[in-house]
Amino acid sequence: MYVGAFYGGKDGSGGPAAQAAARDPRIHCAANGQEPGSGSTAQQNAMSYWITDFERSCSHVQIAYNPVGSTAGVAQFLRGATAFGGTDSPVKPEDATPAPGVCPGGRVINLPMVGGPIAIGYNLPGVDDLVLDAKTLAKIFDLKITTWDDPAIRHLNPRAQLPSLPIQPVHRADGSGTSQNFQAYLAGAVPGFWVHPAEKAWQGRGGNAADGSDGVASTVTSTVGAIGYFELSFASRLHIATVRIDTGASAPVAATTKSASAGIAAAKTVGKNKDLTLKFDYQTSADGTYPIVLVTYESVCDKGNQKETLPALKSFLSYAAGEAGQEKLPDVHYAPLPAGVASHVREVIRTLS
Repeated sequence: MYVGAFYGGKDGSGGPAAQAAARDPRIHCAANGQEPGSGSTAQQNAMSYWITDFERSCSHVQIAYNPVGSTAGVAQFLRGATAFGGTDSPVKPEDATPAPGVCPGGRVINLPMVGGPIAIGYNLPGVDDLVLDAKTLAKIFDLKITTWDDPAIRHLNPRAQLPSLPIQPVHRADGSGTSQNFQAYLAGAVPGFWVHPAEKAWQGRGGNAADGSDGVASTVTSTVGAIGYFELSFASRLHIATVRIDTGASAPVAATTKSASAGIAAAKTVGKNKDLTLKFDYQTSADGTYPIVLVTYESVCDKGNQKETLPALKSFLSYAAGEAGQEKLPDVHYAPLPAGVASHVREVIRTLS
């Protein structure tokens, strides 16, 4: 289902009330334009907020976003169906081969736009606080720990009344940057315990599958004994209990926008030229730093963008990476980009052609 107005959406963006609202002077609007994008479900709640907020100030510009998942969104962008693709894992240079006529004279680059924790949600009646570590999570999602009263879980939760109940791990059925980031954490935090590659397709053994972060979250809410991974906004909206992660810090770390921002701030930029791909430290034990984080990127052409959509693209992305777009992300359970990263993103957006 599209988020936005020009595909006929009724989510509140671009409506009369939004258009009549006072214009935010920090937002520089294109004169007009329609801007389609698609991809990551991780950012769909942030994108819904952004579109509504942006179109309050820029009523002559219409943005639509289709949360079809990272793999499908990038594929649509590479064949020219959209102006940008949202993905929770950066498009690698060897995979960034656009169709003829897409990005002529340029190349695909990744621009980090919004961050947040990958929350580990669970459905375990009578257990309101649950602590797990990377090793135990790896074994759970690879079906090597199969009951909630397993000694490894009891050791981490000595005061909890853990039932002798089968664990029902839930993963993404579709290609997903959230899956890739979660598997990268499992592989990077405790090397040797998660032996599968960090791909967008789920690599672990068995378990239940659901489409999209919303599908995984809904399956967890409806399945006693379930555990799954999704963005914090889904856990908050559906009131799903989330795991605190034992990282070796002085206390287990909960998934919050503040603790995720600390994790993102420790990342290093490893992309070249205008590409702003980040690399995370999954083995951090710093207090208050949540290690299972992701950044959603907007994949765009650095050159060769369509003249009809370029002004709207630059206007909207500049807003999203700017103060107006970032400052209220915690209100919708996302983590703003570190100030230095956001500034660099805006610099690159200004050069898009």
